[in-house]
Amino acid sequence: MTRRLRAVANDLPAAAEAQAAPAPSRGRPRDDELLDAYSRAVVSVVDAVGPAVVSVSVAAPPGDRAGAPGLVGSGSGFLIAPDGYLVTNDHVVGAAREVRVGLSDGRQLAARRIGGDTATDLALLRVEGSGLPYASLASGTPARPGHLAVAIGNPLGFSSTVSAGVISAVGRALRGRDGRMIDDVIQHTAPLNPGSSGGPLLDSRGRVIGVNTAIIAMAQGIGFAIPASTADWVVPQLLARGRVLRSWLGLAGHTRPVPRALARRLELVADAAVEVMSVVPEGPAAQAGVRAGDWIVSLGDAPVRSVDELLRILAGWPSGREAALGVLRGEARLALAVRPREAPAATR
Repeated sequence: MTRRLRAVANDLPAAAEAQAAPAPSRGRPRDDELLDAYSRAVVSVVDAVGPAVVSVSVAAPPGDRAGAPGLVGSGSGFLIAPDGYLVTNDHVVGAAREVRVGLSDGRQLAARRIGGDTATDLALLRVEGSGLPYASLASGTPARPGHLAVAIGNPLGFSSTVSAGVISAVGRALRGRDGRMIDDVIQHTAPLNPGSSGGPLLDSRGRVIGVNTAIIAMAQGIGFAIPASTADWVVPQLLARGRVLRSWLGLAGHTRPVPRALARRLELVADAAVEVMSVVPEGPAAQAGVRAGDWIVSLGDAPVRSVDELLRILAGWPSGREAALGVLRGEARLALAVRPREAPAATR
């Protein structure tokens, strides 16, 4: 008996130590493991896409009335094709006559502006080259709140700067520098600084989900990006004709879900709609009787589930041709006759 008691006593420190030690995670990763996984995800994104990110410098040539010669602005961009096509923000390059692009390998190349679209703040440039590293637009993978967001750019001239955060919200409306609304914008927490504009916003697999476009002064941790789904239909038009040809309704709106009960009661096909935020006086929408607060659910025979869908329909709609605009106003469903027309030059 005494021998057994001594054995138990000798085992007590070990038992107490085992009891004090943290219990096995039983399949749940520890904090350090999660941090390692997070770091590996960000590093893999940078390794895959970093070489495609470029710096964009805008200069005024000697004698240009727009300003003194030399560097007058800078931003970021990213190559989308091995033959030198790249995307940046329209506000980065504006109507500049001289644009230079810095590649990840140190080369500085002259860039030619192919086209730009103020309404979405996107521009397409080209540098001479072949076999260049490039990134692809992930238009089929919509961003969702909570997803990892990695931004690569050249803030304040520091090239290939990486920041990370999460998608905070989608479907935002952002007022551009020219006072017009940019619709269906991604909000995220990856820190941005002046010079990051035009760089890619990436998911954990290195897919481009947006084009970083703006920050809010004095609001830390809030950045915005144009979604890849928007760039996916804007870029081909810029490549074809240098600008986006679209019919125009004269309104600003954002995507919002339709409550299921309301959708069933009104027999709606779509589970989302475009809420009208404001209407341009004397525009086609105003002339048709559209009001702020209305929900647009269809145009012609096509359901409208998002701002992107509405813009795509308008892009292919003949200017001046009448269409039935399906609208929800409170509990009432209306069909308004509207004639979309080409946007005035000041609003393109």
